[in-house]
Amino acid sequence: MFSNRRNLIILGMALVGVVGLAIIVFLNVRPDRPIEGVVQFPRPARGHDDTLVFDGLEVPPAGGEHFGIWQNCGIYAEPIDAGNAVHSMEHGAVWITYQPDLPADDVAQLAEVARSQSFLLLSPYEGQRSPVIVTAWGFQLEVDSADDGRIEDFIERYRLGPTTPELGGACVQGVGVPLP
Repeated sequence: MFSNRRNLIILGMALVGVVGLAIIVFLNVRPDRPIEGVVQFPRPARGHDDTLVFDGLEVPPAGGEHFGIWQNCGIYAEPIDAGNAVHSMEHGAVWITYQPDLPADDVAQLAEVARSQSFLLLSPYEGQRSPVIVTAWGFQLEVDSADDGRIEDFIERYRLGPTTPELGGACVQGVGVPLP
């Protein structure tokens, strides 16, 4: 009888171990829940072309051919060249853009987010159709407010993310034009 009880205990412990391992594996391989509103652009083209013109776009480009020089990461009070920003996104940066008439409190809130970590760009974007747009290589999210929690979710998921073509390339932090 003692032998049967011992075998049952060992079998029970093994079963608990297998179930625990299965749960751990499941939690680590399950896909991330989608962030509501994120648009994915399948495999943007890559390449450098300093003659490209990005004027008149209602949203910042989310990848594609771009200028040969990247934009230093940081906070900019004036619009920046989209071709340079796209190059930074190719290196893993997230570009937060906002309508130039966004209230100063909202811009300050976005600046606080941009100061919180590396590989972030913040700038106004002329003609943008949404108050705030967050863009990474191949992904974009349009929101109505700087306090939308999806902004930080987007940054966490896509900054230096798995679809970054040149992960960790240069995007010198802290070089920008300070906001007034």
